[in-house]
Amino acid sequence: MKELVVRLIGRNTKINLISATIGIVYLWFGMLKFFAGISPAEELAKATISRLTLGFLAPEISIILLAIWETVIGLLLIGHLFEKFALKLALVHIILTFLPFLFFPDLVFSQAPFSLTLLGQYIIKNVIILGALIVLLKESNKLRS
Repeated sequence: MKELVVRLIGRNTKINLISATIGIVYLWFGMLKFFAGISPAEELAKATISRLTLGFLAPEISIILLAIWETVIGLLLIGHLFEKFALKLALVHIILTFLPFLFFPDLVFSQAPFSLTLLGQYIIKNVIILGALIVLLKESNKLRS
């Protein structure tokens, strides 16, 4: 019984650490977007959202909404609050971060399909976050059942 408790505590600690570190990244990048010209992804995010919403949202509004979305995800993950909801929000967000590969290939590839620009590298690192989010969501489902 003692081993089981130790294993569960250890697993939760690892899961909590992964969740919190992803939350820190979300909080950091989200907060940058509240200040014009600070986020390296600001212009690409505005262009992607504009293309995704067919120009319905003004760029100044879309970047603030994105900042709120990312910041909320970060706070929820760091605080381990509404975990399943936070993970689903993050999963949708992280999948959408790959849209520039479809919308703006000239900005993300220096020589398609293998050589990425710095912007492309900035986006492709989200594969790691995507994988971690899937694991966290799967673990969240295990803990609930």
